[in-house]
Amino acid sequence: MTVIEPTKKDPENPGKVKKYSPSLRLWHWANMLVITGSLLTVLLNSTLLKNRNNSQFIKTELQKAGTVVTDEQAGSAAHALSDKVWDIHVYFGYVLAALFLFRIILELFQLADQKFIRVLKHTYHSFKLTKASRKTHFHELTVKIIYAAFYMLLLIMVVTGLFLAFEDFFAPYKAIRHSVKSVHGFCMYLILAFIAVHLIGVFLAERKNGKGIVSDMINGGE
Repeated sequence: MTVIEPTKKDPENPGKVKKYSPSLRLWHWANMLVITGSLLTVLLNSTLLKNRNNSQFIKTELQKAGTVVTDEQAGSAAHALSDKVWDIHVYFGYVLAALFLFRIILELFQLADQKFIRVLKHTYHSFKLTKASRKTHFHELTVKIIYAAFYMLLLIMVVTGLFLAFEDFFAPYKAIRHSVKSVHGFCMYLILAFIAVHLIGVFLAERKNGKGIVSDMINGGE
């Protein structure tokens, strides 16, 4: 029996359709802000708030103010400041996990032709079966595969991040903590690579073809 799935419709203008639903656009921009904030906390703690450098800075400034502190005391103060930033990083992680769950639910309840899985399958079949415009279909398929990889990276980041945030509840698996942390950090670099590729791709598409990708992600597109 054939299952008929709903398709995109604009109630105010039945003749037009939206490529991106309001919920998907909300997820996209919220996800961008959360990932940016999370990456900034990592950048701060690895540069301005690096424990070794900050410890010496705190000790020097206190000595100028007439207060003598030991290396251990200065190190504790620097570490406490770094921990505050990591706390913010953890909060960003919780929001990212909530957004990922929201994206899964959204995929289940999206209109049929706005579902990522359906679009990916359609793009693959178009590339496989269509001889004409093979280059265009290959490009579209490559883009969709990159997005699929991004979703997988988000899943790994969320799972490993939650493991690290609640490591006390996973005491029997404490031996793999270092490995989990390494995977979490490595995925961060892969996400940075995706962001760079994504921005370059959007810039080139806007510049060469004038596709209005950014505009579509704001107003929904047609």
